Amino acid sequence: MNDLKEITGNIDSLEERIEEINLYQEMANEGEPGAEEELEGAFNSLSDDINVQETATLLSGEYDQKSAILTVHTGAGGVDAQDWAEILLRMYLRWAEKKKFKTRMIEVSGGEEAGIKSATAMVDGQYAYGFLKCEKGVHRLVRISPFDSAHRRHTSFAQVEVTPQIDDTIEVEIKDDDLKIDTYRASGAGGQHVNKTNSAVRITHLPTGVVVQCQNERSQYSNKNTAMKILKARLFEKELEEKERKLAQIRGEHMDIAWGSQIRSYVMHPYTMVKDHRTSTDSGNMQVILDGGIDLFIKSYLEYKVRGASKG
Repeated sequence: MNDLKEITGNIDSLEERIEEINLYQEMANEGEPGAEEELEGAFNSLSDDINVQETATLLSGEYDQKSAILTVHTGAGGVDAQDWAEILLRMYLRWAEKKKFKTRMIEVSGGEEAGIKSATAMVDGQYAYGFLKCEKGVHRLVRISPFDSAHRRHTSFAQVEVTPQIDDTIEVEIKDDDLKIDTYRASGAGGQHVNKTNSAVRITHLPTGVVVQCQNERSQYSNKNTAMKILKARLFEKELEEKERKLAQIRGEHMDIAWGSQIRSYVMHPYTMVKDHRTSTDSGNMQVILDGGIDLFIKSYLEYKVRGASKG
């Protein structure tokens, strides 16, 4: 009910703002001071929000409306890759902020010299999973390395994983015997308590090899509960991917492994370009994209998936 109220409320708000723009238009036509500036600002804001609503209409997956669990892992490329993983994490946090989604860091493993080895964040908001699922895969960066004294060009990789936050209505069987639970001292910021006690928790699901960890909660008990929620979501996602692979085999489709495919390249040298290899969508506005302006790629990928489904 709350989800439906939010949807209808958004539409009502858009209609009210259209009426407001018509009023600004009349004021501008009559030469009222400042009306043109108000009109331009209101129009640009409305255009952005309509684009968000249009994108949401492309989300028809069973779990698209749910909040998301976002994880960024460093890939090949050494310290440059660790720095790249941190840049990607910042990009997604800025994107979530612009969407007015709430974010909460669950775990951050820092790099030795710079950047991060991995990080996990909860992204809470309607359709957060539907939007962010478009980002699953390997992201490639080409740039002049700031860590290379010879100023050579380096290629770095980072992997993005996204799973829906699932509630108790969805059952995922996890046997106690299948779990290996380790505790350790958190290495990041968090105050004296975090750094002086074994409050951080790492859980390994032995049959699948899935590893989750949480270190940002106040107690070991809280960290374990959060880690179990993430594990449940990861196993559920693996089950969904396996079902999709089987359906693709039945339909005779070729399916790339989502977590192993290079989905997008970010080139800073010798030219500036971000290109999505799935849709061929590109943009030269690197700074806007790294500041969270990724809606262009999200929308184009959702449209691409809808076209593919309609052909099937």
